[in-house]
Amino acid sequence: MRILISGGSVAGPALAYWLHRHGHEVTLVERAPAPRGGGAAIDFRGSALDVLERMGLLAEMRRHATTMTAMTMVDEAGDALAVLPAAAISGELEVLKSDVTSVLYEATRDLAEYLFDDTITALDQDATEVRVRFEKAAPRTFDLVVGADGLHSKVRALAFGPESRYVRNLGIYGALFTTGNILGLRDAGLMHNTPGRSALAFTAHGNSELRVGLSFTAEGLAYDRRDRAQQERLVAEHYAGAGWEVPRLLAAMREAEEFFFDSSGQVVMDTWTNGRVTLLGDAAYCAAPTSGRGTSQALIGAYVLAGELAEAPDHVTGLAAYENRMREYVERNQRHGRAAARWFFGSSEEPMPDETDDAVPLKDYAV
Repeated sequence: MRILISGGSVAGPALAYWLHRHGHEVTLVERAPAPRGGGAAIDFRGSALDVLERMGLLAEMRRHATTMTAMTMVDEAGDALAVLPAAAISGELEVLKSDVTSVLYEATRDLAEYLFDDTITALDQDATEVRVRFEKAAPRTFDLVVGADGLHSKVRALAFGPESRYVRNLGIYGALFTTGNILGLRDAGLMHNTPGRSALAFTAHGNSELRVGLSFTAEGLAYDRRDRAQQERLVAEHYAGAGWEVPRLLAAMREAEEFFFDSSGQVVMDTWTNGRVTLLGDAAYCAAPTSGRGTSQALIGAYVLAGELAEAPDHVTGLAAYENRMREYVERNQRHGRAAARWFFGSSEEPMPDETDDAVPLKDYAV
């Protein structure tokens, strides 16, 4: 089939790899002008490591592994309250998001056509094809379109309806940015939690940088996703009077070149497929950053989606099998994401939610 994927972060390139292996002609469209940099460190857990191994990328990902040892929870004076081991925070393998994206792009750049600096503006499908219009490229037709374009998926909006129908906001908002190692940490992270606020910082790139997250709870917060100045003001307002190193981190935020702000939510849908359009990863079943499972879901989902399409007599059967195989795993991760959110933004004395089972039986799809 001729298959279009929207989204070039993790789920999209992983799916492009497997679709190519199964003989499909793949095009991937990405709004950014190049593979995206920045971002937090992300975790690989359980069966996601098996998928990386089957892609021949596990060794390469391990070469980019962070060297985080633990996350220490501290009080306002900086004194340790508790130490969270690396396994609880970083999974079985932790890699910076920018490095993951780079590895996946290099593995697929010659297997799929990449359309950078563009986006889908319209989808029109019938029983035989999907007609796609782009912001810049000429219109084309495809046999299947896959939205792997994140929490605020454009494909989901076009094919399924407004975001408000599917995104359940957890009442959490946060900024993520990169700064110099102003706290002098070495292969470690610090976290300062108070009710409704969580500030964390961890080292990256040989301890030369800090990746900082400032998150807080709020109800129905309105903001412009493209207005950084407004977002910075919101963070500063919600951290007014905060102790520990938060004032220094707020000052660093204003000078940071890499900055990202968003709400934390989950995507809950009765079905991930509408005709010849389907969804993958966060676009379909985001479990929230507090789950620590987003990357694993993306990799496993990509493997299963491509494999079930390859084994099925038609796309309808294949897409139904993909949903059936992924649904219970996704729901389990979303329950964990909600529980972890309550822990992070409640009392630091509450127990950390039990780890969910990250093993998913992987079929051996013929390629």
